[in-house]
Amino acid sequence: MRRCRCFRSLALVLAALVLAVACKNRSKTADVAAGGDSQAVGPNANAQPSQALNQTLTIPEGTTLQVRLLDPIGSATDTSGETFRATLDAPVVVNGAVAVPRDANVTGKVLVARSSGHLQTPAELVVTLTSLEAGGSSYEILTSDDRWRARSHKKRNAELIGGGAAVGALVGALVGHGKGAAIGAGIGAGGGTGTAYATGKKDISFPAETRLSFVLRRPVALPIGG
Repeated sequence: MRRCRCFRSLALVLAALVLAVACKNRSKTADVAAGGDSQAVGPNANAQPSQALNQTLTIPEGTTLQVRLLDPIGSATDTSGETFRATLDAPVVVNGAVAVPRDANVTGKVLVARSSGHLQTPAELVVTLTSLEAGGSSYEILTSDDRWRARSHKKRNAELIGGGAAVGALVGALVGHGKGAAIGAGIGAGGGTGTAYATGKKDISFPAETRLSFVLRRPVALPIGG
């Protein structure tokens, strides 16, 4: 009878130990599972946006930017250092993806604006692009410049002045013989110079909606989705 009681007590003790070990293992398993989920959600959730923010799309050097003027520009109406507005006339595509859409805002700068002189100074206009808008942000860019220089009208003016002097001399000779020829030549020369002043000024100008092309001289990095 005493032996039966001992066996029963031992069985109860063993059962209690087994139950305690099982509960402990179950608790550890639950903690590990909870910890794994926490690590999977927390760090990954934080890492994904960080990776997205660090990703960029680079527009390579040598890319052509086709723009359409919003502001007119001209050698006689602008001064060196002035800025002008334009928009992209075609999207900028990199590796088959649109990096910057058509109609994105662009800013340009007048590097040289020289009005035509009356007798010998030809008009000159030089412009470049300085910034590009993408995703609501403005990015500084470096591009080639477009330049125009009017043909020198010095030779043409000389022909006009010389022609006027010759005609004046002929008229003077017919009216006043020798002395009249000298006076007529002077009048004719003055008339020729006046013609040069009237016809010699040829400035360079481009109205709004004019299309121009520039080439990037250094790459531009844009944030993806930015």
